[in-house]
Amino acid sequence: MLLNPYLTFDGQCEAAFRFYADCLGGTVTALARFGEAPQCDEVLTPEQRDRIMHARLAVGDQVLMGSDTTPEHPYEGIHGCAVSLNVDSIAEAERIFRTLAEGGTVQMPLAQTFWAARFGMCVDRFGVPWMINCEQSQ
Repeated sequence: MLLNPYLTFDGQCEAAFRFYADCLGGTVTALARFGEAPQCDEVLTPEQRDRIMHARLAVGDQVLMGSDTTPEHPYEGIHGCAVSLNVDSIAEAERIFRTLAEGGTVQMPLAQTFWAARFGMCVDRFGVPWMINCEQSQ
């Protein structure tokens, strides 16, 4: 069994997944648009047809997935959860945290804690909450 976070966006899914691919060293392996679905021309506007129906980002053996919303399912933001990354080095934690926090909001600065060499929390410019954890002191 694999657990895969599935993120929802309001028209920014493609930009977010390209950003995450660069930040995390992954590869976007799927970007399907609503306009590719059968009979979508009958119910969606041109702007809605260009939105992402499904995105998939592979980072090593891990997968992050997502999509944009449509009018019948209005975007309400991401609440009550965060994507948690566990990294192997302080340098990697600092680089990823800095990149994700740029243009977003730092909720807890990346710092040493009693359980980790580095831990921090931020919400990126796309509204996705992240927790970066590095247990090792390398």
